[in-house]
Amino acid sequence: MSSLDPRAPLVLDTRELGRRPGSQREVSLTAPAPADLGIEVLTVTEGSQIDFDLRLEAVMEGVLVTGTAQAVVDGECARCLEPIHEDIEVTFQELFVYEDRRHDEQDDSEDDETSRLEDDLVDLEPLLRDAVVLALPFQPLCQPDCPGLCPECGVRLIDEPGHTHEAAVDPRWAALGKLSTDEDQT
Repeated sequence: MSSLDPRAPLVLDTRELGRRPGSQREVSLTAPAPADLGIEVLTVTEGSQIDFDLRLEAVMEGVLVTGTAQAVVDGECARCLEPIHEDIEVTFQELFVYEDRRHDEQDDSEDDETSRLEDDLVDLEPLLRDAVVLALPFQPLCQPDCPGLCPECGVRLIDEPGHTHEAAVDPRWAALGKLSTDEDQT
């Protein structure tokens, strides 16, 4: 009994390929994004649309899935905290091994890392999740040369390129500065 729901948006049925190596099928589909797709600072909003262009190809060991997925990621710049809203396209390729092949040809140490067909169904979610997370930058920027925020007052430096502050007076010399201003007043 399969744990995959054939009606789930990221589950594909490969039965029409049969087990004839070389048979293939092109699939274009749009599906809602699963929850928690992305990294802490940049994510694909849950339920937003993801467009897939896929090729399913039967091979001796199983079904080879090759394709691209396009989505929109939202987050914030790591330097200036401005919102980021941009398109992302990821590519992937994964071999899903037939269920009856797992016991015959592979030992248990490889078993955990091999993608499997379950009742001729392919679950795209783990494949999509890996591709998206690997494609996202660790520290996203609103633009490549973002100067960030002023460390003293928090002003966004791209909005005020000439932004400066007076040089801070070393507290050990502050008393001398006070003496010079007292002399100017007399």
